[in-house]
Amino acid sequence: MTREPGVAQANLESAAPQKSRQVTWFRKHVIVVIGAVLLGAAAIFAVTRPSTPARVQPAPPMRYLGVYQPDAPASYSGVNHFAQAIGRQPDLVCYYSAWLKPFQPSFAATAAQHGATLLVQINPLNVSLAAIASGQYDAYLRTFADQVRSYRKPVILSFGHEMNGSWYSWGNTRTPPATFKAAWRHIVQQFRSQRANNVSWLWTINIIDTRGGIPAPAPWWPGSSYVNLVGIDGYYFGRSWSFAPLFGPTIRAVHALTRDPILIAETGAGHIAGQSAKIPDLFAGVRAYGLLGFVWFDAVAIQDWRLTSPAAIVAFRRAVKIYERPAS
Repeated sequence: MTREPGVAQANLESAAPQKSRQVTWFRKHVIVVIGAVLLGAAAIFAVTRPSTPARVQPAPPMRYLGVYQPDAPASYSGVNHFAQAIGRQPDLVCYYSAWLKPFQPSFAATAAQHGATLLVQINPLNVSLAAIASGQYDAYLRTFADQVRSYRKPVILSFGHEMNGSWYSWGNTRTPPATFKAAWRHIVQQFRSQRANNVSWLWTINIIDTRGGIPAPAPWWPGSSYVNLVGIDGYYFGRSWSFAPLFGPTIRAVHALTRDPILIAETGAGHIAGQSAKIPDLFAGVRAYGLLGFVWFDAVAIQDWRLTSPAAIVAFRRAVKIYERPAS
């Protein structure tokens, strides 16, 4: 839902102005918020229980408690600061990589030393996906794949996240879904040809909001042989927002395509939404739907998502202790 990770990365790695993209994002999000408020009483997001089948066995603990810090991959200090706040090191550490930027083995090695798996979101900002699909960037892809293979440890890669939204050059209304799928498949094939077998492919979508112009993601689905995991991005923007109506419809749409494991690949709750109250709701929702876990976006983007208040930190620490145990 929030586009700022890509915007922030673009600002660091491109001189192109970003103001118009931020304005577009804000206008779209205001529509989303107003629509949610007006239609809440009509239960347009009437998902009151998980869409996953009932389990005989207790629900497993979360596999991934992840974080994105804006100083990554240049530094690991933000991750360590977050770890100190929540009382443990994260299992998953994310950074955003502009197109043509190489893999960052030093940051990856530091993550591994701290027991974390690396998630790299590759963003082809203002790059022709047709050119990617036709092989014009194969040298870059093969070099990146060789670097990842040499790292040897597991790496999660994603390409062109939130493609069902319209705020990125590779997204809805700006690049045809067929072109996106062709580029995705070609990238995966290049990594396979280089024997980068330590890669898991994360297909990352935005939460569905048809009234806000964010459709169901089926047109962008590249096929089960090209995807290992599914990521969903969504944020708590208001006090009335909760996990089931926020993520439930999109989880159901994903389950209509695949039963691949789902990770909440970007999320956060701002102080405006009542951060300390939303944190246990997030943990509980991830557990109830049987998801892999989530990546907390610990930065400022439209709202301040950072985990800074004492109440929020206490809520996060308490939730970690509760939801990292198997459900009874």
